[in-house]
Amino acid sequence: MDPVDTIRRRIREEVYNKLEKNDAARPPYPIRGRIPNFKGAEQAAELLARTPEWRNSKIIKVNPDSPQRPVRLKALKEGKILVMPTPRIRQGFLLLYGKDIPEEYKRYASTIRGAFRFGVLLNTIPKIESSIKRIELIVEGSVAIDKNCNRLGKGEGYGDIEYGILAELGIVDEKTPIATTIHDLQLVNNIPRKPHDVPVDLIVTNTRIIRCGKRGHRPKGIDYNSLPKEKLDAIPLLKELLKRRGTG
Repeated sequence: MDPVDTIRRRIREEVYNKLEKNDAARPPYPIRGRIPNFKGAEQAAELLARTPEWRNSKIIKVNPDSPQRPVRLKALKEGKILVMPTPRIRQGFLLLYGKDIPEEYKRYASTIRGAFRFGVLLNTIPKIESSIKRIELIVEGSVAIDKNCNRLGKGEGYGDIEYGILAELGIVDEKTPIATTIHDLQLVNNIPRKPHDVPVDLIVTNTRIIRCGKRGHRPKGIDYNSLPKEKLDAIPLLKELLKRRGTG
């Protein structure tokens, strides 16, 4: 295994252990192999909502994992437009208009199942381009993150692929603010980066807000050469982008 991958795997395991030993994790279990849910996720969402990045954004992309459900619910309750990737991006993205969802259904709409019921499915490139011109804030889940805002997900790269797709379409770019909500225990000293990693700008824990100083550059799109064939085969949007490039 690549030495960098070995270090990153060790960091994930250390974070999972800390969350478990300090009784900071919560369902779904087991927490390994996923973006871990944590006690205090609601407090992190409330702190995020106090930031100018949140207040100034009307269209927000939020990952579909459990610890970011309070963020999705907050967005819907405030009448924002929520862009939510479908699991493993297999069916593209879901678009939810918070102002159009009845108040009593917003909690349900913040779940994956509810988002499919109340959202508009954007499963082709033309549908995405005709529905979303610009995303003003991205919120990611993390397994670990360091103070230089280098993020570590669960190891499958879907968050980076989502960003790459949207970057190729000009919907996000280097200036798009990216935040992550985590438990304090998920903050680590140093995470070695890989070329496809997308660093964040803002870390919001269950107790505090951390702004990054000088972060690394983000990829401008998808590095198709680094993607295994099974991912290309499983994500139709990637095939569409390849055809558009004339290489599919």
